[in-house]
Amino acid sequence: MTDSRLNHVVAVARAGSFTAAAASVGLTQSAITRSIADLERQIGYAIFVRTARGALLTEAGRDFAERAQKLVEDTKALLGRPQGGDDAYAGPLRIGVCPASMEFVVMEPVVKLLKRHPSARVDISGSTFERVVQQLRNGAIDLAVGFEAAFAEWPDLRRQRLANSHSALLFVRHGHPILDLKRPTIKQLARYDFVSPSDSRPFGAVIRALYEDQGLDWHKHVHVVDFFPIVRRIVSTTDSIGVVSSDFADHSAAFRSQFAILETLNLFSDPAPMCCAVRARWEARPSARALMAILEGTGIRQGKGG
Repeated sequence: MTDSRLNHVVAVARAGSFTAAAASVGLTQSAITRSIADLERQIGYAIFVRTARGALLTEAGRDFAERAQKLVEDTKALLGRPQGGDDAYAGPLRIGVCPASMEFVVMEPVVKLLKRHPSARVDISGSTFERVVQQLRNGAIDLAVGFEAAFAEWPDLRRQRLANSHSALLFVRHGHPILDLKRPTIKQLARYDFVSPSDSRPFGAVIRALYEDQGLDWHKHVHVVDFFPIVRRIVSTTDSIGVVSSDFADHSAAFRSQFAILETLNLFSDPAPMCCAVRARWEARPSARALMAILEGTGIRQGKGG
């Protein structure tokens, strides 16, 4: 059985307050408060910040609560599994996608998975690479999908390359000053801010180097936004430069009507291969292996953005 204090952490994280969490688990507020305070003393750091509006997770507490939730859910699934004739594909499959704007990559494969194994339950979340890889390593998610270059430096993760790669292009609003130049240079590109879909490879390192090579502080010039509608809005209303998937740019007439691709100057010369990743030390659950097999053989052409 799991430590009851983990259930209390999960309850407070979900409810957002000790009072609501206490009601959900059938305890008094003081009992929940003592339980979590005891746990915080044991682990040596605060999980929640108590405020007048409720309980907020600290940065370390967010990771703790994610791991606690997975332990609680896995214990319920294990103890609740019927004897004999059980379905190995039943239960939650937690998928992290990075950057979040690449969630379209898993759309059709997930549909195929659910057609083959309808008892599976998917939980898909998009975030930055840094966040997703942390969740994968601590067990908060079962499978991560993203650009292979970003996962390459983690030996405790096992990667599987996907069938599809994605080319990234630079885009600006129509009327952007850089469009007046026939062949803009890297130095001229660095005069403008960037909206990067990720701070990790393959995008983050290249964009940072663009400014560092010109002796500029990249922190003053780079926005990190992985939700493409926000990227579009920033680029359409400023002189910032954005990153978009070539497939999306080629197939979206609405996008082309509002934005221009910097055809003669691209920082990302080669298509970036995608991969899925799991923890190397742990055997992936059947539903994760099934989705990996579908992803490996799927070539995906259309998407939402960069």
